[in-house]
Parts: sequence; structure tokens; C-alpha cells
Amino acid sequence: MKDIQNQHDYRNIPIDKVGIKNLQYPITVLDRRNSLQHTVATINMYVDLPHNYKGTHMSRFVEMLHLFRPEVSLKKISVILEQMKKCLNAASANIEVTFPYFIEKKSPVSNSPGLMDYTCSFLGSSDPKGKIDLVSVVVVPISSVCPCSKEISNAGAHNQRGQVRLGTRFDKFIWIEDMIELVESAASCDVFSVLKRVDEKHVTEKAFSNPKFVEDIVRDIADELKKDKNITWFSVSAENFESIHNHSAYASITNGKHPSL
Repeated sequence: MKDIQNQHDYRNIPIDKVGIKNLQYPITVLDRRNSLQHTVATINMYVDLPHNYKGTHMSRFVEMLHLFRPEVSLKKISVILEQMKKCLNAASANIEVTFPYFIEKKSPVSNSPGLMDYTCSFLGSSDPKGKIDLVSVVVVPISSVCPCSKEISNAGAHNQRGQVRLGTRFDKFIWIEDMIELVESAASCDVFSVLKRVDEKHVTEKAFSNPKFVEDIVRDIADELKKDKNITWFSVSAENFESIHNHSAYASITNGKHPSL
């Protein structure tokens, strides 16, 4: 059968990224407590396309994933990237794997168990020289109490849920759980899926006694990451979904040299 994709393209314009997006695929990732965790990822895969080719072979992306099933982890990403380049005759490759990650978390007083879900991502790229870049990302829900509101109010203080996004590059493997725990420790209080009345009292009072601006949250996280010699680069942002404003509060810090620079 005629291979249309391999035909010459008359426009002579290279394409930076071409591939597939939003592929739902079952994967297995490393779990600190249970060794492995089964989840379902949303996967984007791209390669570059030289100016002289009409198209890429889309089906090959899915075929390559099937070869690495079920484990798609940071350790496997570099192998997948090189296989993408080889099978698709490409100079560069990119993959984005985003998935819900579940951790059993007990409430602080009654010890009632519940599952918390966190959105996590593995981002990988391989450049024409074969240099691999890997980034691990966690998105963590938090709660915060406004220090200003507490200071100026005769009673109470406004509080809100928020979200912290933390991306890291590192020399040695790091657990998803370690990054999540770091973020939660920087909040006014962390978030739980199950709370009894004694737990609600505890988290309310804990947050009230530990007010944090978004600026405080990202600075506290950055301060801890800077102490960790294993972390070569990080980007952390905090967004509070304000309870008394019609906007969010936001802060971000990026530290470290990008490997491509």
C-alpha cells in the first residue's frame, strides 16, 4: 500500500512537534508504600518532522506505549523517548504523562482513613544530541488562612482552599510522596478526604494558628528545596482560590539552571 506519510512535502517547512494528544492509557507507577500503583494516564507524545516529509506515523506512538506496558515511570521515559526517535526517524521527541495518584491519608485526630488523589506528571524530552531532560510534577491541594485578615479582624480570619504546583529536576530518584509531603507541610493546613468533628476542630485551629500568604508558601517550599543537593532545578507556584475576592492570589518561584542553557 502507498505510504502517504513518507511522500515529499513541497512546502519545505519543518514541524517542531507532531504526534498524539489526550490518549487515555493504563499505567503502573512506583508507590512508596505499596511498591506499585495502577492508574490511568493522559498521554501526549510528539516528535519533530523534517521539512521533506508529508506526515508522521501516528499509530506507531501507541504501538510503542504497548511495548512498555504496564510500567511507565521516570526510569522508563528516557527509553521510550529514544525508541520514539528511532521508530519515527526523528531528531527530537517529547512525552507528557499525567495521571491521578492516590495516597491513603488518615485524619489527624480520629485516624479515619481516606484516599487523597493528586495530579502528577512525568515530562520528558530528548534533543537532537540525545540529551534527556526529565521533570516530575505534583499538584497538591492545600488550605490557607490570610495573615492580614487575622491581624485586622476582631474575630476570625478568611481562609480558602488553594493549589500548589511543584516541578523538579533531580540527580537521583525522588518519591512522589516526598514532594507532596513537602508541599503540605508549607500550607496553613493540609487537606483531607475524611474528617470527623474532632478532626474539623483540629484542622480549623491549626490553620488559624498558622496563617500563610501565597508568598509564604512558595518561599517555604523553595527554602527546603534549596537545601536538598539532589534537586538541580525546581519551579513552584501557589494559587489561592480566594473566599472573599473575585480573583485568585498567586505566587511562583523558579530556581536552578535549565539543562538546555
